[in-house]
Amino acid sequence: MKATPIEIAWDSRFSIYASEQFLKTVGDEYGWLGGIDRTGTIRCVLPFTIIHKPFFRLVRFRVETIPLDGELTLSEERQFLNSVIEYFGSIGADMIIPPTTNTLFRTYPDGAEAAPYGSYIVDLTQPEDTIWKQLSESHRRKVRLATKSGVQIKTGPDYLEAVFRLVRDTFKRSKLGFMNYPAFERQMLGLGEYVRVWIAEHHGAIQAGMVTPFSQHSAYYVYGGGILSPASGATNLMHWEAIRFFKQQAVKSYDFVGARIRPDAESKQAGLAEFKQRFGGRLAEGYLWKYSYSPMKYLLYNVAAKFSRGGDIIDQEQRRLGLNSVAAPCGQLSATQADPIGHPIK
Repeated sequence: MKATPIEIAWDSRFSIYASEQFLKTVGDEYGWLGGIDRTGTIRCVLPFTIIHKPFFRLVRFRVETIPLDGELTLSEERQFLNSVIEYFGSIGADMIIPPTTNTLFRTYPDGAEAAPYGSYIVDLTQPEDTIWKQLSESHRRKVRLATKSGVQIKTGPDYLEAVFRLVRDTFKRSKLGFMNYPAFERQMLGLGEYVRVWIAEHHGAIQAGMVTPFSQHSAYYVYGGGILSPASGATNLMHWEAIRFFKQQAVKSYDFVGARIRPDAESKQAGLAEFKQRFGGRLAEGYLWKYSYSPMKYLLYNVAAKFSRGGDIIDQEQRRLGLNSVAAPCGQLSATQADPIGHPIK
């Protein structure tokens, strides 16, 4: 299959991260590449953004390959991604940087650096009672406790700035940077009706908050945070009410966005993965990948990433799992990063 620019034709059956209204808020250039077979049929699409930084032209994917005309084989998808590499090389890209963590590719192109990654996804097409029973007993208990103690879940755009502060402060406690409020507001409000802002409130005090972009395809827990010691079960109840809401809106899945494969025991990542897993979702597994067109600029990017945060997410996962590279899949089978100059990437 050949990767060719095509007109964006988004509707709510696709991920919200494939929509033009989202792509234009996070890229200086953006579009869709279509995978066109020998008969001229568009078999798949891959939305993309291009970010301009001084001396850098960076490609970033916000969602994985989307099949249109039936499922692709792994061989077909890999062939398409190899053509994607050729296309971006032909228009002068310097590198393809790691995708956002909601983006799980089933495979990756020749010459790419890759690392396995995952996400816990709750199937919302099931009856609500079935979804409830799939929560762990501890999560169900905390939801009941929060409800009885008077925790209230509220939603609306008026809470966006409060949620931003919660997310920023949560990142800060982990010694991580976060985008500024104008960038956060532009990205979230740019989604229009396709984003919900949530808070958990107890006796008039906000305990936790999150934003969930969504479409019929899926809702994504993309940013969330809380105070240092929130009321017991407040976050659990917030997610449960979001799950119930999106099910009522006929959204097909609730994606907790990001889970490391085999996280180190007792690590913070292991605790986060366990929290997400206990909502009963399946662990979807795939790959994050990046690619270099300019060895010198790629080296500068990797060195800057290493000094600023111990490497980008692909370097961190390869090192943690003891991988120099990841073999192409055979038979199996999505946080703000800093750019090479040290600024938040869109």
